[in-house]
Amino acid sequence: MKPEDKKRVLREMVLARRFEERCYQAYIERKIGGFLHLYPGQEACCQGVMEAARPGHDYVITGYRDHVHAIKCGSDPKEVMAELYGKETGVSKGRGGSMHIFDVKHHFMGGYALVGGPFPLAAGIAKAIQLKGGDEISICFLGDAANNQGTFHETLNMAALYKLPVLFVCENNQYGIGTAIDRSTAVLDQFKRVCGYDIAASQCDGQDFDVVHEHAKKAVAHVRNGNGPYFLELMTYRYRGHSMSDSRGYRTREEEELWKQRDPIFILRDRLIDAGAMTMDAFHALEKEIDHYIENEVIKFAEESPEPNVAELEKYVLA
Repeated sequence: MKPEDKKRVLREMVLARRFEERCYQAYIERKIGGFLHLYPGQEACCQGVMEAARPGHDYVITGYRDHVHAIKCGSDPKEVMAELYGKETGVSKGRGGSMHIFDVKHHFMGGYALVGGPFPLAAGIAKAIQLKGGDEISICFLGDAANNQGTFHETLNMAALYKLPVLFVCENNQYGIGTAIDRSTAVLDQFKRVCGYDIAASQCDGQDFDVVHEHAKKAVAHVRNGNGPYFLELMTYRYRGHSMSDSRGYRTREEEELWKQRDPIFILRDRLIDAGAMTMDAFHALEKEIDHYIENEVIKFAEESPEPNVAELEKYVLA
């Protein structure tokens, strides 16, 4: 990628981090209700994969840690924040909230609250693409704990059998809620688990955008060229707890600090600085610009948007 493209990616990663941290603050202020699962620490995963794919063209589906994926697909950050606020101007008209962002226009086919739920849906989307003869692919983002669901195994078997154009991306952040992966899963390297279904797979550092991007390019090309599904495991870490009620008492602060030393934003920033493509002053200016945008446009839009009309309670209900 050209330096200018990487600087754009860095901006998007900083925007994602600031957006999520502002969501945390709004939740504390009781302006966002329900459940809230945040993404700080995992930014290189979504960015690296989607830069190798075609955002807004390929179909994306994920679990409930979904705000950043929707924005990367093309959803307006203002509308995503309005959805978290439960407002009529939200991407799901304020009816879905944090765990159910949905934007058909940008081919973001939703965040889902059921662990393992997106697996079969991703395969269904891929089957539809295959039947219609399109050049899109289906991309399914999910955490490591979802791989112990029966839907994982059933879906991978069918995806391989029908050579479906689906890319499974495992964002392995080491924990399923508060349970460390070595306490819940017999095979720790998740990419090895798909060999039983004869699916191509690989594992890489999920904190380094360049590394993720290189692996994702190979994975996307494999799927788009009609070779069937691919499973990409990204080794990453979430800085905050599983959700807002999580005190993170199950892991040490030493472990957290060790991972923060490999912050995906700082890795890319320092690489650009070392290459002479950016200065630290320019980076700080970028942070201020994004902070201003989030506070004066994103939050302002969400707070000033109207509440859903109670008279339209049944408008989007199919029965």
